[in-house]
Amino acid sequence: MPRLLFFVLFLHSSLFAAQPNFVWIIADDMSPDIAAYGAKGVKTPNLDRLAAEGRRYTRAYSTAPVCSSSRSAFILGCYQTTTGLHPHDTENPQPLPAPYAPLPTLLQKAGYFVTNAPAPDTIRSGKKITKGKTHYNFAHDAKTLFDGDDWRKRKPGQPFFAQFQVSEPHRPFPVPDFADDTAVKTIELPRNYPDHILMRLDWYAYQRSVEVVDLRVGSILQQLESEGVLEDTIVMFFADHGRAMPWGKQWLSVEGLNVPLLMRGPGIGKSSVENRLVSLIDLAPSMLALAGQNAPAWMEGRDVLGAAFPERDCLFAARDRCGDAMDRIRAVITQDAWLVRNFQPKLSRLNWSSYKEEQYPGMPLLRVLNAENKLDTFQASWLAPTRPEIEFYDLKTDPQGIHNIAAGSAQKKHVEALRARLDDWIATSRDQGAAGDPATEPPLAEIQNDKRQTYQKVWQKRLQKPEPTDAERVSWWMKEYRITP
Repeated sequence: MPRLLFFVLFLHSSLFAAQPNFVWIIADDMSPDIAAYGAKGVKTPNLDRLAAEGRRYTRAYSTAPVCSSSRSAFILGCYQTTTGLHPHDTENPQPLPAPYAPLPTLLQKAGYFVTNAPAPDTIRSGKKITKGKTHYNFAHDAKTLFDGDDWRKRKPGQPFFAQFQVSEPHRPFPVPDFADDTAVKTIELPRNYPDHILMRLDWYAYQRSVEVVDLRVGSILQQLESEGVLEDTIVMFFADHGRAMPWGKQWLSVEGLNVPLLMRGPGIGKSSVENRLVSLIDLAPSMLALAGQNAPAWMEGRDVLGAAFPERDCLFAARDRCGDAMDRIRAVITQDAWLVRNFQPKLSRLNWSSYKEEQYPGMPLLRVLNAENKLDTFQASWLAPTRPEIEFYDLKTDPQGIHNIAAGSAQKKHVEALRARLDDWIATSRDQGAAGDPATEPPLAEIQNDKRQTYQKVWQKRLQKPEPTDAERVSWWMKEYRITP
């Protein structure tokens, strides 16, 4: 080897030796529905391996129950409401104002080779996915934000930060060719969902999509192993928010915010479990610390991989406009309790969402069953035309967070204390959601009109009717899931 080339390679290796590699594997719309978390009816050997060879976080939460708001938060390490990136699917994204900078940029400055790619060989709807998802609510140029889509193209010895985007289990779920009747019957639906065959088969399809996530994770681990870097790499698997079911995605519920978080790599104990509160905005400052960098003062996340775990008494979450569904909701989460404030209590949980009405069979099904008096009192209460301003859930007795006991006199002091904490966070974090959408966004009526037209085109194609009834949509879904001929 020529002396100069040897010197260059040695120089690169010595400069990068102390910095670990990082891999993020990000699933779309997934709750902790993994065997390692105790989920039944799913086979997830690769994710279970991550848990066995690393750490499983049981109380990890996204800051928003929807993709772009959550992704904008964890790539910056701070709440989306602080940065003004709170509306989902920003129509007119703007450049980040100073001093904010996304994690890839900060790691590039620290010498990292940064990539973003879909999971290997990802095919959706018959097409191969070639670009890694970002879905940030700020303007960015992928060519400068990332160094490429393959971490293996880095300089010799250079540390890398590779993101792998897994498009599953985002809807639409592939309809299984064959459904195991026993497995369908044994699905444990949350108490606020009706026990109906369409709901069960939709859940079954979701579980099969989770198993596809597991296969993607296995391919990524195999790639890292074959290149000999797995043992030198911190691998983090998580989802951007909870499962895409009627009372999950878009809602500040346990189902909408609690996500799987698995970590494996140097310094992370095998088969360890962390039950303390963690937010996805903690990932960015944790990685910077491991890379020997100080987290910027504006980051609101905390290092959860340092010697001293950041003991918290609470976390926060927010939901604002989701596509054409305008709303404003805030939540405070503690170890044992969950408080939600609905700023627009006159809105129903069935507030129109073209995306949900297009892709969730459960939406028309709930209304049809309710009209036929086939929901029990508790399930029907979730379809009420209004919502309480304050919801309070005791996670000790109700870990799914579905029984609102805010009206109980025994909880009055607890509710008042948590509401004060939430109000203080809204004020001190300068929650920009109070003003609604940024001024750069189109009028809400224009957004709603555009989304409605998309919805109409979908149903025109499906049923030759742009505005089918709930019963007609349920009938279409029953055929789609092969329940009826």
